[in-house]
Amino acid sequence: MNKNEYIPFSSKIKEIIRHTDIEYTFRMEYQGDAKPGQFFEVSLPKYGEAPISVSGIGKDSIDFTIRKVGKVTDEIFEYASGLSLFLRGPYGNGFDVTEYQGKELVVIAGGTGVSPVRGVIDYFSNHADEVEKMILVAGFKSPEDILFTEDFKRWEQNMEVILTVDSDEKDAGYRVGLVTEYIPKLELRSRKDAAAIVVGPPAMMRFSVMGLLDNGFHEENIWISQERKMCCGIGKCGHCKINNKYICLDGPVFKYTDGKNLID
Repeated sequence: MNKNEYIPFSSKIKEIIRHTDIEYTFRMEYQGDAKPGQFFEVSLPKYGEAPISVSGIGKDSIDFTIRKVGKVTDEIFEYASGLSLFLRGPYGNGFDVTEYQGKELVVIAGGTGVSPVRGVIDYFSNHADEVEKMILVAGFKSPEDILFTEDFKRWEQNMEVILTVDSDEKDAGYRVGLVTEYIPKLELRSRKDAAAIVVGPPAMMRFSVMGLLDNGFHEENIWISQERKMCCGIGKCGHCKINNKYICLDGPVFKYTDGKNLID
């Protein structure tokens, strides 16, 4: 009998990590394969489902960093550790860490865009010898909006981290400015051979990629994620279709050479 792809499975909440008033990480029981950049449909009976990116992968768990922005997520935030949510997935293609091994790697992420690349950052933080160099450029609106603060402390031990905020917080010790301001300052051996991952709000991604290209990066060495376009997960509803691509199936991770043609 073929498995019905629409039927979710129950998963218990192991831990809830609060980052801000509206952004929590739910660590769920899970055993199976998943890649950073893939996503699951997280659902509750009577409330519906929402596509959520994988923000962490453990031995017997998987993380979802969720923002409280609608009917489904509002209800999820009422749940506590020990209760269960429903999941189906993983969907999409995700990031393949083998694409970046042996290279200089730059990850540029804005706001909640850190979530889908957190697994990549974690991997190379734990396997620093597998990249020639790694630089993380992450931007948030304010210090109060920063996600994964404990992770940033750990990552700083194994890679160059540029953590910046939009508001003027110089007295608090934060770098200030948009992530694009730091692209020309990247210290790399060879920009034409370096790899880059860009994830965040559409405008931030657009100008970040433009900045990378203007500073010597090659577009075939840039990856982006169209995670904001994820929908049913299995290419049936058609809401994510752009040109001849289904973001749920062909993405949400694309090489820029393909992703640049996905104009919605």
